[in-house]
Amino acid sequence: ITGPACPFSKHPRSNVTKEIFNAFRSEGFWIGAYFSKPDWHMDSYWWKKFPIVDRNCNYQISKYPEVWKKYVDFTYNQVDELMSDYGKIDILWLDGGWVQKISKDQVKNYLTDEYDGVRYARNPQSQDIQIDKLALKARKKQPGILVVDRACPGPYQNYLTPEQHIPENGLPYPWETCMTMANSWSYVPDDSYKSSDELIEKLVDIVSKGGNYLLNIGPGPNGEWHEEAYDKLRDIGSWIKTNGESIYFTRKYEVYGEGENIRFTQTKDKKTKFIHLYDFPEGPLRISRMDIQKNATVSLLGSDRLLKWKALDEEETEIIIPPDMKNASAHIWVIKIQQP
Repeated sequence: ITGPACPFSKHPRSNVTKEIFNAFRSEGFWIGAYFSKPDWHMDSYWWKKFPIVDRNCNYQISKYPEVWKKYVDFTYNQVDELMSDYGKIDILWLDGGWVQKISKDQVKNYLTDEYDGVRYARNPQSQDIQIDKLALKARKKQPGILVVDRACPGPYQNYLTPEQHIPENGLPYPWETCMTMANSWSYVPDDSYKSSDELIEKLVDIVSKGGNYLLNIGPGPNGEWHEEAYDKLRDIGSWIKTNGESIYFTRKYEVYGEGENIRFTQTKDKKTKFIHLYDFPEGPLRISRMDIQKNATVSLLGSDRLLKWKALDEEETEIIIPPDMKNASAHIWVIKIQQP
């Protein structure tokens, strides 16, 4: 759309990346710049001299180092432009994990590796764009920026991004599940969307395990989302309005939850704890994996009423939630425990 053949290229707001960044920044959002390390429009990545067999570089880099050098230079210039011309950037999110430096032994095992993107390589080879230098240059231009190098563990990125799944027990380092609201990353007419219950449950599950939730919605040709996506976001927003304090600025508790349908979070100072219930209890709720101190105040978010509770023994606590409090929330109900 910025090419001279497109009439919109002459529009004063044709730099849509800058317009999008400014729009989100004006609403108080952090700016995450997504950049795909493989670029299939570039002749120095998918060289027209050779057939395209998969999504990897289609020529032998060791035989044509000068062509690969052009691609590395192109990548550096693209990232440098993003870091220089678009204001403050908070996250550089580098996709395409197969574009990375690998050893000769890794090349031999490439076709049998479990990593998605590796098993499609018919011409396995090291695709080194020198991420160490790229990250260093980005951080010089944008001090404090977080760098993600998709599926490439190492010292040059700040957190990892499991895709389309939630680690069973969380991860021992900063992480973020990236997941689609529907099935596809890009727009598909009449795609099947996850229910509001499922989306909110996944949010709670991820946060209870110490992670962040990156939720993808693919825009259609006119820049709008499917109407169902707006409906889901309204549901999530309504739930957050009532229960957001159990999500924002919270941390993982000693254990992430109890059973399949209960999840825990707590504030940084550990004085406030939260119990998330996927199902509204039909009788007394019994909790054995969260310690509730004597004289703690227990309430249900969305209601001003306090809840009755008692310690049954050294391990188990009983909390009574009257049936008429079910309308305090929807999807997931959150008990707040304020420690003395």
